Parts: sequence; structure tokens; C-alpha cells
Amino acid sequence: MSIPGMRRAAVGLTALAVAALGAVATTPEQADARPKPVDVTLLALNDFHGNLEPPSGSSGTIAGQAAGGVEYLATHLAELRAAAKKKNTITVAAGDLIGASPLLSAAFHDEPTIEALSMAGLDYASVGNHEFDEGAAELLRIQNGGCHPVDGCADGTPYRGAGFQYLSANAFKTATGKPLMAPYAIHKVQGVKVGFIGMTLEGTPQIVSQQGVAGLTFADEAETANRYARELRRKGVETIVVLLHEGGAQAATGGINDCVGMTGPIVDIANRMDPSIDVVVSGHTHQAYNCNINGKLVTSASSFGRLVTDIDLKIDRRSGDVLSASANNVVVTRDVAKDPKQTALIDKYKTVLGPVAGRQVGETTTAITKTQETLFGTTLGESPLGNLIADAQLAATDDEQNAVAAFMNPGGVRADLNAGPVTYEEAFTVQPFANNLVTLDLTGAQLYCVLEQQFVTGRTLYPSSTVGYVVDPAGTTGTVANPCAGTRVVRGSLTIGGTAVDTAATYRVTVNNFLAGGGDGFSALTAGTNQVTGQIDLDAFVAYLTAKSPVSAPTLDRIRTTAEVPAA
Repeated sequence: MSIPGMRRAAVGLTALAVAALGAVATTPEQADARPKPVDVTLLALNDFHGNLEPPSGSSGTIAGQAAGGVEYLATHLAELRAAAKKKNTITVAAGDLIGASPLLSAAFHDEPTIEALSMAGLDYASVGNHEFDEGAAELLRIQNGGCHPVDGCADGTPYRGAGFQYLSANAFKTATGKPLMAPYAIHKVQGVKVGFIGMTLEGTPQIVSQQGVAGLTFADEAETANRYARELRRKGVETIVVLLHEGGAQAATGGINDCVGMTGPIVDIANRMDPSIDVVVSGHTHQAYNCNINGKLVTSASSFGRLVTDIDLKIDRRSGDVLSASANNVVVTRDVAKDPKQTALIDKYKTVLGPVAGRQVGETTTAITKTQETLFGTTLGESPLGNLIADAQLAATDDEQNAVAAFMNPGGVRADLNAGPVTYEEAFTVQPFANNLVTLDLTGAQLYCVLEQQFVTGRTLYPSSTVGYVVDPAGTTGTVANPCAGTRVVRGSLTIGGTAVDTAATYRVTVNNFLAGGGDGFSALTAGTNQVTGQIDLDAFVAYLTAKSPVSAPTLDRIRTTAEVPAA
């Protein structure tokens, strides 16, 4: 049984912890005879997403400080190891190290990121949903090495694989029922065993393309953790750490080391975990928090390498139990020396990438952000950049496939566009997934169902300029099984090209292949017929920027509420 604390410096041996040691020493001599606890430091990060260089804009700051960049991250990790006992330090991560990455990493299938994090001393990492973006075979190549089967070794040198171990306890090969990768690892520190279980969220198939998770089955996070915790204990492991790519969020008033009003899937998962699990390093939500949930230390280091969670464990040398656990989220500031090996790695790949990244593809009159507007108290509204991308996708398919509308998923819009010239690299950072556009037939009734499903999934589809409709905040929300039963979208309000949609008519609609496959929970789109696959979404976006420059932020008037448009 562990006794984790929520804050560094606040946790010592409690009466319960002392009782767990056995007989209490009654004299100083007896106290001195007891073996001293083993001090173990975990350095944790999550959701790095290939950000080798410091992220730009708001993504490059946290807690009021400029942060991030692997050159600085490596230095901070080295300093934190030096401050602890170096041999007692283990560096871990909770998934999404790769995928949705800037061009410098993504152009080389994220090999630069794996090399950089290996060089920075990463030991173990759980898989995240983005580790599956290019499928299971590619993930195994990332772990084990070898040139890409299509693009080869683009930098001209062999790819040696990860210098750390990916762990994947809850992703199983459907055909065999066996884990895709090692479910856990045991790390010995001064004779004490520390077990690490790695997992991604059970809902990975809903947020990754179907090609990415083909042949895989994903299991419940808490049940899987408990299963492997029992197996670890049978092997004599009493200190158990879960690296989980799933998380939550605290209230906006909370700082990077707070746990204010914590909500999200991680709360239920931690509450269902076995008491033998001591620490949960979490991720996925890109939030920072430092919590005690159900007697477990639960942490997250935000995203993009802007924080490192410094976790201190005191472990009983005899029993292997955790006596105390504390954590501190440390900002990866840029006021330290750059790690020269990381600088050399970045320079090497920049040289190979050549002039492609800096090629100007368009211009904006003002900054165009991905920020969603608030719609009846929630961020379920439109996004300037999301609308712009939907317009670009319609423009790429209106003549070619007779599309009359397009919809874009919010998770596919990854960065803002600054005012002024737009480079290919900046456009890529906005849309890094290389999804194909798919144009399909939907009836008017099916279109209403797709829009109602937004309120079931909690995700807004950004509409092209041809689309308009009205939302009733007082309407009912459908169910997962029957999203069409919802009444949030006012019937008769949906228009395409200014004309009311006929529920019996058929319309050609463009989405990306992720959505067409039911991604983000939009199963209603899988009913589309006469599907035609078109160009890559990034190519459509770049072509639109070039053709329409200078581009301005679209007006957010495509989704309105009954407060704005009273019922007739």
C-alpha cells in the first residue's frame, strides 16, 4: 500500500506508513539499524508531438514563461538527474511522443524525435493514440529500427530504432489476443524492483483512422492495469507505476502543480485501479496537474516538452513498498544552455529538409486562430481556422466531385496561422496528418443526424461557407446508439448554398478519410455512399492559400443559436 502525497515537501512517513514497516523502533539504535529507504526519482513527460524546436505562439509558453524545445529539455533533464542520485533516476513518458508533429520531425516519419528523446535519456514510454497514426507495423518499426518501407531512410543513414522501450498493455492483436508490444517493464534500483505498465486510452479506435488500428483491439484501462499489477506482484514487484495516455483537466484557477476541481476520464480510471498501483503518469489532454486520487499520485506535464514532472519516491528496502511519493512540475525554461548534441541533430535534419519548409505558399491579412467560439456556455462553436480549412476542402472538390458542402473535425486543426506570409512548414503544422479528402453522398436526413451527433460526441464539425444552421440550447441530445433522436439542430434551419435542405434529397459532402471512417465518434458519416477519395488535405489547404491570398479570417456566422435567430 502506498502513501503518495500531492505536493513535494509535504509528505513524510505517516503512522500508516510506519505501521507498514512492521515493528516500530523504540530506541535510536534500533532506528539506525533499519535499512534506509531507497530514493527513486522519476522524470516524466507526455504529448511531446515531435516538437524538437520550441513551439511558437501560445503553445510555446506555460505558467507565464517561454518553454519547450528539445535542446533545453535535454539540459533540464540532465540537471534534474544531477540534482538526484543519477543511478536512481528513471525517465518515462505517457504517450504521443510522435504524431501530429511539426514538419521537421514528420517529414522523416518522426525518426528525429525518437533519436532526440533516446539521446535525452528516455527509458520507458507508453504508446499514445498518435503512435498508431501510421499503423501497428510502423509503430513496431519505430521501436525496432529499419528504413521506412516506402520512403526508405530519407536522411541517408540507417534508422536504428528507439533507445527506450515502448510499453503497450491494452492494445492486443485481435487474431491472437496477445499484446502488440511489451505490456510492462521491471527496473531495478539498488535491489528494489519498480514496475512500469504502459497503456493508451481504450477509445483510441475512435480517434485514429481505421487503417491505423486495423487488426488491434483495445481494452479497458483500469482493468488492464489491475491485471498486470497482479502479475507484477507475483514477480515480487511492490512499487508499481502506470504510464497512461489518458487524462483529465482541472479548473482554470489551478496552476501547474495544483489539482483544482479535477474532472475527466482519469478520475474514474484511478478510482478503479488496484491499491497496489502507486503512481499514474498521465497525458492526452495536454493539461498540467499534480493530484492525489484514490491514494495514488496522478500527474501530467501538459504538452510539447514544456514541463517535466519530477517525481520522488521513497521505497522500503525490505518490502519494496512505496513509503512516500511527491511530485513537482518543472518548467522547461529557455534560459539554460542548449544541449549541443540536440542542436547538431536538429541542424542535420534541417539541412536534409532543404528549402521545402521555407517556401511561401500564401499570406494572411491577420492572425487566423484555431480557437473555438463559445456557444451557449461551451466551446462547441466555430473556429476561424477550422472554417477556412473547410472552405479549402470544398474548393478542392466542388468542381471535381460536385461537392456542395464540407466539414472539418476540430482535432485535425493543430496550430494557429500568424499574420503575414505563410510557409509550407506553417501550413503543415496546421494540418500534419496527411488525410485524404473523401466526397460522399448523404441524404438531408443523414446530414441532420451528423449534426445532431456533434452534441453526443462533444465535438463541433467546422462547416464550409455554404452551410448554415440554427442550434436550440433547450433541445434534447440524442444518444450514442441513436444520435438522430436529438433535437438540438432546429429542423428546417439547415441550408446549403442558401437553400433549405430537403431531408429526402441527396447532397455531395466532403470530409477527410478519418471522419468518413467514423472518427471522433461520427458514425453517422459511415452511412455515406458513392465515396470518392481525393487529394491530401494539406495539398488542398496549400492550394487554397495560394489561390486566395491574402486570406482573412472567415466570419463566424455559420452556426447560430435560437437567441440570434428567433423561431418564426
